[in-house]
Amino acid sequence: MGAGHAHSHRAGHGHSHDHHHAHHHAPADFGRAFLVGVVLNSVFVVVEATYGFLSGSMALVADAGHNLSDVLALLLAWAASIAAQKPASPRFTYGFKSSTILAALANAMLLAIAIGAILFETINRLIDPAPVQGMTMVVVAGIGIAINTATALMFLRGRKHDLNIRGAFLHMAADALVSVGVVVAGVAILLTGQLWIDPVTSLLIVVVIAWGTWGLAKDSIKLGLHAVPDGIDEAAVRAQLLGQAGVEAVHDLHIWPMSTTETALTAHLVMPAGHPGDAFLREVAHGLEHNHGIRHVTLQVETTRDCAAPGCC
Repeated sequence: MGAGHAHSHRAGHGHSHDHHHAHHHAPADFGRAFLVGVVLNSVFVVVEATYGFLSGSMALVADAGHNLSDVLALLLAWAASIAAQKPASPRFTYGFKSSTILAALANAMLLAIAIGAILFETINRLIDPAPVQGMTMVVVAGIGIAINTATALMFLRGRKHDLNIRGAFLHMAADALVSVGVVVAGVAILLTGQLWIDPVTSLLIVVVIAWGTWGLAKDSIKLGLHAVPDGIDEAAVRAQLLGQAGVEAVHDLHIWPMSTTETALTAHLVMPAGHPGDAFLREVAHGLEHNHGIRHVTLQVETTRDCAAPGCC
């Protein structure tokens, strides 16, 4: 609670765990969105893949592959958001919050695999074009646009706060765009009879997927390596701590993501005048949450600056 207990140098140890731990954007809100997304997209994958093979359209098969990776991605994101709600245990003292980071990473890896499979088949088609039914492409991909757009909209409001939800949103939005591409390709094939349009569309789909995957992989790897989360300025946090009355120096400042939505901070404050009391620690923790969205704050107060300490001078 902000209780200070004596450390060496009468160091206080304040923790801001008292105020509203329920997140304004708790992943639980998205349970229904995940359920609807998974069911709709699973059914659609089967339909699209079947018609893709029957009509000879590699673009439809590629889109079905993309959709399948999305169903898996949604399941992963969903499982992680449920795991993040689980309470801490003596072994997992942070609970399972960082499973959301692992899910975002796994998500990116799944997409990379889907890209490889689709690319392989598409190159075969470019070398050896096969007849394609344009009308089937248009109708099936048209249904895909509706399903993916509806699913993406369900995740729209959560994408700002949570990399995991953003992954789900990006997958769905990219799918809707990809389906638009397939419809355009189907129309073009109907009008021109050119068979190369189908595998070329498939290649463009792969580029779209690859672009999204790279961004997601980069962000989730940064979180996995405990980088300061985007949107938090380390220098501004340091300045805020240094600006507190009585604080002469700040060292051992660490800011890291506990999950795709929560951030933790630890720091040593050098305060020669002595420990200012629990109210001060609570106030600092509240200020960090209010200004920077950092909820889990642990502060150690030291009365002398021990310059043997690493990172001190």
